Amino acid sequence: MTSTAPVWRPKYNPWVIALTVTLATFMEVLDTSIANVALPHIAGGLSATQDEATWVLTSYLVANAIVLPISAWLSVMVGRKRFYMTCVVLFTASSFLCGFAPSLGMLVFFRVLQGLGGGGLATSEQSILADTFSLEKRGMAFAVYGMAIVLAPAIGPTLGGWITDNYSWRWIFYINIPIGVISLFLTQKIVEDPPYIKIEGARMRQNPIDYLGLGLITVGIGCLQIVFDKGQEADWFSSDLIRTLTAICVVTLIWFAVHEWKHANPILDVRLLRQRNFATAVFMMFVLGMVLFGTTVLIPQFLQIQMGYSAQNAGRALSAGAMVLIFMMPIVGQLVSRVDPRLLVAVGFMGTAAALYHMTILNAGMDFRTAAMLRVYQTMGLAFIFIPINTLSYVGMPPNKSNQISGMTNLFRNLGGGIGISLLGTFLQRFAQKHQVYLSAHTTAGNPAFDQRIAGLTQTFSGQGIPPDVAKMRAYAMVQRIVAGQATTLAYIDVISAMALGALCLTPLVLVMKRPRRGAAPAAAH
Repeated sequence: MTSTAPVWRPKYNPWVIALTVTLATFMEVLDTSIANVALPHIAGGLSATQDEATWVLTSYLVANAIVLPISAWLSVMVGRKRFYMTCVVLFTASSFLCGFAPSLGMLVFFRVLQGLGGGGLATSEQSILADTFSLEKRGMAFAVYGMAIVLAPAIGPTLGGWITDNYSWRWIFYINIPIGVISLFLTQKIVEDPPYIKIEGARMRQNPIDYLGLGLITVGIGCLQIVFDKGQEADWFSSDLIRTLTAICVVTLIWFAVHEWKHANPILDVRLLRQRNFATAVFMMFVLGMVLFGTTVLIPQFLQIQMGYSAQNAGRALSAGAMVLIFMMPIVGQLVSRVDPRLLVAVGFMGTAAALYHMTILNAGMDFRTAAMLRVYQTMGLAFIFIPINTLSYVGMPPNKSNQISGMTNLFRNLGGGIGISLLGTFLQRFAQKHQVYLSAHTTAGNPAFDQRIAGLTQTFSGQGIPPDVAKMRAYAMVQRIVAGQATTLAYIDVISAMALGALCLTPLVLVMKRPRRGAAPAAAH
């Protein structure tokens, strides 16, 4: 029977609560990208190789991925506010320890702790916002949340590069400490748990803990994250380690899904996927993760590899897009309560597809403004996807499932991001090899254009006083570099074109979702 109890509302201003919880989440998401540009400095400072230093990133992502799917269960079991504050304390304390780390091994260990603390922040924030705001204002609340999720990775490389160049890599961790302390103080003062958290927590504590489910999801997600992060580096399934981890991942995750479907007190309530709207929203969030994280990597990577930009300047190319998001998110947040969210999602996917198609103009001769505008066009479409999908995820769902909903949407967004980045690296390498073979076939003696280019370059080098035989060798080397650069550029265009087509094909998927009734509220708890 449906409860007739009045809808719970927090004591404090919802917007103060939103800004409070967004602060820690922004800090956590920022940390996923800020360390990338500091890896060479970390390796040099701790007497490690570049490959060894990459475990600074991998260890964090693995720990983060493991906590993410179980954070919804933990937040109800121990209390959401208590769980959130524990995550802030663990993340802040481990940030200090990361900056203080005397060796690479200790840094990796502290990054694991940091990842465990950070994994529960975004999930807890989203469910706090869902419970704090009414359905009519939830779109604007998710706009604030969306700015943190999308803005942090955009400014991370720029900020990390600036801090590393002007101070020390250790300060990329120390800057988290004052933010964490402020977040902890404000959370203690103004954030509170709704009544259903206490009721659900008491019920869950009376049932036996699903230790098998905890073990399966920990092993499965941990292995999956390592496969994503190290697959390209290890040449995927030619590596015994990748094959073994993939097999373990597939077996454990299938076992976990079957086990959780039947379990009375599941760690991750996979039965929610029977709801058509929620299942579709989760799938769209997965794709959004692929596009969001993939494109965040794409432009800076091209600018650094093909155009010789520094990491800091390459990161600046994303900043204009971040500023556009700050402007667009509140607009879309307002539209969600006035326009069919499905229409907004369709506009978002079509806009993203158009922006990606326009991005195929990229080339090694483009200027900084052109590169920055490519990101601007992408972010305009992403704003129309992120907020409506998050809003649609909660429509018609019981309030006591908001933690599970936020946990699953964040999990699938992060999984999509991991897959998107891995596929991006793999396809770029494969397509570049294909184009280089094709282009190299036309750079042989006897081809008039090739012979003319070699002769011209040889003459140029000879004019600089270089002996003729050395000049000719340099001419061949320069042509080879040009061919490699053109092959890589064509590979980027291939990957971007595929992403554009994928985004366009997702547009009709909004018709699968049921249109939410105007003014509809989430179903009451039973």
